[in-house]
Amino acid sequence: MRSFLCSLAALLLCAVAAAQPKAIRQWANQDILNVKGLHNAHTGICILDPATGKYWLQYQADKFFMPASNTKIFTLYTGLQLLGDSLPGMRYAENDTAVYIQGTADPSFLHPDFTYQPVKDFLTATDKRIWYQPAVIRNKRFGPGWAWSDYADYYQPELNEWPMYGNVTRISIKGREYSITPAYFARSASLQFLPDRSADEVLADRDERENHFTLYMRPKDATPHNFEVPFITGNREQLLLRLSDTLHKPVGLLQGTLSGGQLMKSIPVDTLFQPMMHRSDNFFAEQILMMCAAKKWDTIDTRKVIRYMLDSSLQDLPTVPSWVDGSGLSRYNLFTPQDFVSVLQKLYKTYPKERLYPLFPTGGKGTLRNYYQQLPGRLYAKTGTLSGCVALSGYLVTRSGKTLIFSVLVNNHDTTSTVVRRAVEKFLVRVANGS
Repeated sequence: MRSFLCSLAALLLCAVAAAQPKAIRQWANQDILNVKGLHNAHTGICILDPATGKYWLQYQADKFFMPASNTKIFTLYTGLQLLGDSLPGMRYAENDTAVYIQGTADPSFLHPDFTYQPVKDFLTATDKRIWYQPAVIRNKRFGPGWAWSDYADYYQPELNEWPMYGNVTRISIKGREYSITPAYFARSASLQFLPDRSADEVLADRDERENHFTLYMRPKDATPHNFEVPFITGNREQLLLRLSDTLHKPVGLLQGTLSGGQLMKSIPVDTLFQPMMHRSDNFFAEQILMMCAAKKWDTIDTRKVIRYMLDSSLQDLPTVPSWVDGSGLSRYNLFTPQDFVSVLQKLYKTYPKERLYPLFPTGGKGTLRNYYQQLPGRLYAKTGTLSGCVALSGYLVTRSGKTLIFSVLVNNHDTTSTVVRRAVEKFLVRVANGS
């Protein structure tokens, strides 16, 4: 009997070995490590078979890398763990004559992507006096290590306790005509007309220290041009002016904490998680961690949430990362490929595939719309890009139906991001189809 069991165990080990391509390290060398522009780069690869717990490949998998937007995988995990089924729209209390409200960092308020607006509907409908009590917030308007000069770029809106309109102005330009939402920013816009043959681009820009927008237009240009330009959120008095303007009623300011308040639910969490992952929305990612803090404590503090996660459900990570923001915009972030595989495995074990996989872009969709078009429904992964940094981590289903968890991080390359992405794509397609 014992010899039979030993033989059976040997057969199972052989089967596992056979399921893993013997050439996988060779493919990594050919497709990524020795490619021109990448052979001097800092590259890490980690591929795990979660069914057996065996690694198919580990190459510098325990080394630190800047992960760029792969950081959002940790943000997704945190949001799934802490936010429940819906976003916290606001904290509020009321009596016979007044409603007292406090921000919980919900980014969906007045955002054009979300038609369901329970907080706005409630505040619009009430005939009671509305008083705003500021939340305790430790976050600054930008994350640590962000590029200060990107203040007017669409991907870096300011962070605050009560976002409105995604904290960006939406500007449409066509010839001599333009529109700005929210409309009250139109008062601080100036126009500059470009010659029709000018090499300068039609664009919308903003002053560094004030909400003054400059629109560069071609009078005879019939092509519509659309821009998103972050606005300065300013102090709490300015926040209340925007809120009063939106609700068409006065909102007063009270100091102190909101005692006895309850949370009003906003949109379902996956409604926010999916666009955060599919289009790599930095603003949504940052506000998710802030909402987690607002829901769990009386202070909005991203650093506190990160410490809590690393000390609790993420305490068994292979390596303790340097994790500083929710979006991955910061170059202070440092993670290993093993870290990403570990948290992806936690997600895989905790949430059903029917919910988990749609949260990630698949081949030909979202940030992968130009890649992995031969693997739709077989690769679900989060991209990441900064200057000199390309990352991809997620799930890969092989031709035989086996699910693999992978992370490929490339830093300090001296070629284009497209070359790196195509190299990683070639390798992962081989892994998917060669096993």
